[in-house]
Amino acid sequence: MSVLEARFVRGVIAGLVWGLWVCPQAGLAASKENKALAARKAEAEQFFSKQIKPFIKKYCIDCHQNRRPTEAGLSFDPALRSPGHAAFSEKWKKSAARVKAHDMPPEGLDQPSDKERQMFAKWMQQIKYLSPKDPGPFVIRRLTKTEYGNTLHDLLGVDPDIVASLPDEVSGEGYLNSLSPLQLEQYLAISEKVLNQVVAPEGKPPTAIQLELFGEPPTSETDAKSNARKLAKSLARSAYRRPPSAAEVDVLLKVFELGRQNDLSYQASCRLMLKAILVSPQFLFITPAREVETEKGIVPLDDYQLASRLSYLLWATMPDAELLTLADQGKLHELPVLKDQVTRMLMDPRSRALFDGFGAQWLKLGNLHTRTFDPKKFPQMTAALRSAMYDEARLFFESIVRENRSVSEFIDSDYTFLNGNLASIYGLENTVTGPEMRKVKLTNGNRGGILGMPGVLAATSFPNRTSPVNRGVWVLEQVLGDHVPAAPPDVPSLEKQDQKQIASLTLRERTELHRSEAVCANCHRLLDPIGFGLENFDAIGRWRDLDENGQAIDASGELPGGRNFSNPKELKAIIAQHNAKFSRNLVERLLAYALCRRLEGYDEIVIDGLMQKIAKDDYRIQTLITEVVTSYPFMHRRIE
Repeated sequence: MSVLEARFVRGVIAGLVWGLWVCPQAGLAASKENKALAARKAEAEQFFSKQIKPFIKKYCIDCHQNRRPTEAGLSFDPALRSPGHAAFSEKWKKSAARVKAHDMPPEGLDQPSDKERQMFAKWMQQIKYLSPKDPGPFVIRRLTKTEYGNTLHDLLGVDPDIVASLPDEVSGEGYLNSLSPLQLEQYLAISEKVLNQVVAPEGKPPTAIQLELFGEPPTSETDAKSNARKLAKSLARSAYRRPPSAAEVDVLLKVFELGRQNDLSYQASCRLMLKAILVSPQFLFITPAREVETEKGIVPLDDYQLASRLSYLLWATMPDAELLTLADQGKLHELPVLKDQVTRMLMDPRSRALFDGFGAQWLKLGNLHTRTFDPKKFPQMTAALRSAMYDEARLFFESIVRENRSVSEFIDSDYTFLNGNLASIYGLENTVTGPEMRKVKLTNGNRGGILGMPGVLAATSFPNRTSPVNRGVWVLEQVLGDHVPAAPPDVPSLEKQDQKQIASLTLRERTELHRSEAVCANCHRLLDPIGFGLENFDAIGRWRDLDENGQAIDASGELPGGRNFSNPKELKAIIAQHNAKFSRNLVERLLAYALCRRLEGYDEIVIDGLMQKIAKDDYRIQTLITEVVTSYPFMHRRIE
């Protein structure tokens, strides 16, 4: 990098390119509610006033108020004044879960009756009607490492791994929207690597992409400026995923002119302008368009915003030519057109990104490659086996999406994807050989679906043994969408039990002894049977009839309502009966992932409507994804 470039990128870019870009602030405005919602709101207000507020004052407020240090930092004072405010939605959910689990009120204080506890849980179905119709703000966020690499590849043809020097990021419902000086230096260094690949050094023959981007050097300075303006518009349109504004083009031209003023060649000045684009917030961030409205309100996303939101959701990269053409024509927001694009994109190999970004996070497989396992007990957990476990889940997820199967097949199916390495975990080493992953028909009813997948079973185990508790929590939260309260901090782990007392006990008996603690009993009454129902699978997913001490495994259990099971097959059948609950959990997680924020308030009403449409089509996955993409929060945003 020349001295000029070094000075420029740290000063002029910050002043010109970044100074032009201002994060729009979001305000709250409610549109008129229809009669049905207005009636529901009135019912919810009455329910809160007559039942919830007295419950809080009787059982909670003495400990959870502003006038004294509150338990776990929770105060009900502001929530009692504005119960429907989005800021309190998570508090209500956690409170309901702890009351339902009998964790609250603490032992020794007045206890609600079971009927009162059920009434408090019912509040979670009422509170949403106190929220205004609001799609929420458009979350301004930086491209993830994966998105950044993919976008550079699609824009300039470089290897996506050129971004390998960036730290891995934790994806979720929220994203960082800031950029530290250190991170800017990293982006500057990567942009330099990119430019060194696509632009030939001064005096060398231009690369093919350089000729396509910059064209031949013009013969006059007037032509140079004219060409530079055209180039700025073209490059910015691709990189910004939308037509640039006149002000944005002017900034890029100033960059070009700065190069010319410092005796850089036409090609070198164009290179400098491209570098400004690659480190600009318009490229590094996903943002809404700047609005001219001065009044608060709610607006639909324009077609370019919609194209980017859709493309980064399903492909983790910039919109392709077809999406941008539809945006140019102003047609992408039309529902038939948008639905067709969802189908097209899901059939494309790039839709693997939906699993890598969303599916792996949902199944908690993101850290499988680095998860620690006792090498003496599980020498099989090589890098190759871990990759096969991950690929099994990915290929299974993709097959359900591309074949448009019902989401119920996530729970129970008769096929999976194996190679020779992973087949040994299934006991099918004589049936499947070689490194290639392939679709395999399953005849063992205990297998099939995510509950019996080695990757999931390994991800919910400890390094040296299984964990019925972890597996039970995983099923309740990741599959059924329940909220399981965190374990009290003063309860010892199984490893801290009296070793002499437990020497002859099975893991199940040790866990049941642990469950005898009153503070633990209520949560464990539900999650332990589920975890024990999967105990025939060891810590890396192999089937076993005896535990490591040679004792017979008891995988039987009883769930609330008198539903009994004796093996994983029967447990799966019970969980599969909750198809609507499982589907709703998937919808909630996917919508939160798509919006890059937690769901709250009016989002719950939206999901109620989506579930009615999805249920009519037998909970098929493409319908689920399409309904999320065409939903009100996905296609609109709040502005100020």
